[in-house]
Amino acid sequence: MRKNAFVLLSSIALASAAMAGCAGNQTQESAQPSTTNQEATAPSAAKTDSAKPKLFRIAITSEPSTADPAIAEDNQSNMMVTSTFAGLTRIGEDDKPHEEVAEKIDVSPDGLTYTFHLRDSKWSNGDPVTAHDFEFAWKRALAPETASNYAYQLYYIKGGEAYNTKKGKVEDVGVKALDDKTLEVKLANPTPFFLELTAFMTYMPVNEKVVKANPKWALEAATHVGNGPYKLADWQHKSKIELTKNDTYWDKDNVKMDKIDVSMIEDENTALSMFDNGELDWDGAPYNTIPLDAMPSLKDSGKVKIKPIATSYWYKFNTEKAPFNNAKIRKAFAYAIDRKSLIDNVTQADQLPAMGLFPPSMAVKPDGYFKDNDVETAKQLLAEGMKELGITKRPPITISHNAGDGHKKIAEAIQGQWKKALGVDTKIESQEFKVYLETLHQGTYQVGRIGWIPDFNDAINYAEVFKDKNGGNNDTRWENPRYKELVNQAGKETDPQKRKALFAEAEQIIMDEMPFIPIYYYTRAWVEGDNVAHGIYQDPLGNSDLKWVDMK
Repeated sequence: MRKNAFVLLSSIALASAAMAGCAGNQTQESAQPSTTNQEATAPSAAKTDSAKPKLFRIAITSEPSTADPAIAEDNQSNMMVTSTFAGLTRIGEDDKPHEEVAEKIDVSPDGLTYTFHLRDSKWSNGDPVTAHDFEFAWKRALAPETASNYAYQLYYIKGGEAYNTKKGKVEDVGVKALDDKTLEVKLANPTPFFLELTAFMTYMPVNEKVVKANPKWALEAATHVGNGPYKLADWQHKSKIELTKNDTYWDKDNVKMDKIDVSMIEDENTALSMFDNGELDWDGAPYNTIPLDAMPSLKDSGKVKIKPIATSYWYKFNTEKAPFNNAKIRKAFAYAIDRKSLIDNVTQADQLPAMGLFPPSMAVKPDGYFKDNDVETAKQLLAEGMKELGITKRPPITISHNAGDGHKKIAEAIQGQWKKALGVDTKIESQEFKVYLETLHQGTYQVGRIGWIPDFNDAINYAEVFKDKNGGNNDTRWENPRYKELVNQAGKETDPQKRKALFAEAEQIIMDEMPFIPIYYYTRAWVEGDNVAHGIYQDPLGNSDLKWVDMK
């Protein structure tokens, strides 16, 4: 998800299983470069004597913004893309990348050239999937006019960053279809996690003929064409989505569900009531949120499942707007939050307080960079910052968040903490998800909620979010030359200890300047019906996949 990626967590996903989704009994061999065909071993398709189609019913909190891999950036759109597209690799239920459209992968000794040999596979309209589709899709995502907020995930490809930033030509981008079944990729530097990246949504292929014929192809079911486990059968905007098994998918025998009904339900209590009434088979993470008020009773009854993930809940500052153009004031607001109280009394899903940029699985300084609820230091920093700005009156603050009861209650708790600790009046603004995304991207906010799902388990996936002021996901407008230099060096460094030292220095810089507030590291929480045989796969990072769902 990737993840990411800006992967805005539109729902709080307050608790939920990092490794969730009930792994199958059979293990899978991870995708590794080789000279022989390596097939991912997956559980065989479940057989049933009943002719009744298998149906799985879930809810999401808001309308997906798109089903186009190049444009998708939010959790709902990621669900659409991962369900209806197949990349060169796919993350399996063992949390490792496996061959997907690629059936064999060769890597040069220097780690700079990947050659993907494609299997026979088809688009949902019957067209063959070719290496040319991948070349077209990747260059399209990098094209400046596409304005993909995830284009930077393709910067690992030689010439990718130069082309995206208008400093190079598309002909110099290191991806080339040698023929219909062979894709050659040249990297800027050795990238040990590249096979994880090729499973990420921005690396998915698109059908060149379909895209060129209709610029709005990804906004309606009737015009959408994919190559994944499911096809987009119906899309009733702001109401429901219907995914049906894609009979042209190369691995269709391992897709057990005939249909997945996705209801768009903004109100978390309504979704939980539908689950209790048997109208949904699954509620909560990864695509919806369990109401905070329901968590204690669900935990006491043992119905809710909770697991940690390497995903963060942040508040971002707009560093170009006063008073948050002052680092001391930003740090004051960050230090004044009582994270433990927030988790114990509001979110109640065993989250971990966050006092740094990197989550525990990537941490270079596990104890963090400041104390939780350090009110005295916060007061001192606020006073110093106001003096530096030449202001004597505490300015009013507005917290913006995408609609959701959980986000609202967190904002209200932090509103009270800032009033008590700093004497600051804070307003709260809630917006429909698509509108909220635009608010962040346009910079028309002061403090804005965000969730970050990493796309792969490496600290660079967090560090690069804040590397460029005008980067696709850096809505803070913050940039630091030394920080940027360190992140770039870490991207090229192959020695683990040197790399860790680079990340440590970079994290110290960003914690000193605090363009965002780390609040907590997520857990995933969900409930599932007794009729669910195999749930939604959720990896340790927070990414998810509907491919392996099965019902009893």
